[in-house]
Amino acid sequence: MGTEKLEFLLKSSPNAQVTAVSREFSQPFLDLAAGCDSVTLIVDLYDQKYLGGKHIVIAATDDKAVNRQIRLEAKERFLLVNVADTPDLCDFYLGGIVTKGNLKIAISTNGKSPTAAKRLRQLLEDVLPEEIDDLLDNLNAYRETLKGDFEYKVKAMNEITAGLVKKN
Repeated sequence: MGTEKLEFLLKSSPNAQVTAVSREFSQPFLDLAAGCDSVTLIVDLYDQKYLGGKHIVIAATDDKAVNRQIRLEAKERFLLVNVADTPDLCDFYLGGIVTKGNLKIAISTNGKSPTAAKRLRQLLEDVLPEEIDDLLDNLNAYRETLKGDFEYKVKAMNEITAGLVKKN
């Protein structure tokens, strides 16, 4: 659970300062955190002292009572909270993020099925061409050449990108 949450955070915000607290970390979690100077690991049981100075909190323990305690204590500090596998207790959801160069696509099921979001992410990663970044660079270069007001530029970009979603 925690590994997928960390993967999302690092993918969507690579420079986010992340502090993870656990009595033990899985090897995949350690492997993911190993290459990131922005991830701090604390080997300890949860304690509310770890909420100090934080902006958001993700409760992803394997103990529902501890997750509820984390949520309660975080809410007392007016922090946004995501409780893994408990959408009713979430202030926000972590969906799937598809990243291909400068293209980022977010997928969310509003906490109903994180696994479905994960599978859709995998599908999009497989079907989107690696060259998508070249297309984005070319579209950006074209946009920079456009003269005229905002409305004209939007119309021109809509015309040139219409083929991206054209149904056969």
